Amino acid sequence: MLAITLLLISFFLFASSIKLTGWQRGIFEIQLGFFENYGLNRQIMFIVGLIELTASLLLISALVTDKENLKSLGAIMIIFASIGASYFHLRFDTTKDALPAFITLTLSTMLLIN
Repeated sequence: MLAITLLLISFFLFASSIKLTGWQRGIFEIQLGFFENYGLNRQIMFIVGLIELTASLLLISALVTDKENLKSLGAIMIIFASIGASYFHLRFDTTKDALPAFITLTLSTMLLIN
């Protein structure tokens, strides 16, 4: 489970940092385009970034403190974010665009049930 936790932390720290700061312009523009295509704005994208960052920080805290409730809460936040991403990608985009959300949904569910 450590490998899954580290993978989720890495992925969501990276993804949230782009949504929050836009530091990687190419990826930021693609993500913003997705949100705008869904009828959502930059502020919603920022909120999603905050959720992803919070989930990552909870998983880090769980590793440091060995508190199961922090791991569970972080995993649940990722599950909800992944369900939302899956829904919007499947409704407006392609199945291929939803694959990362399917993967993070699967991994975070595994983390929650173990």
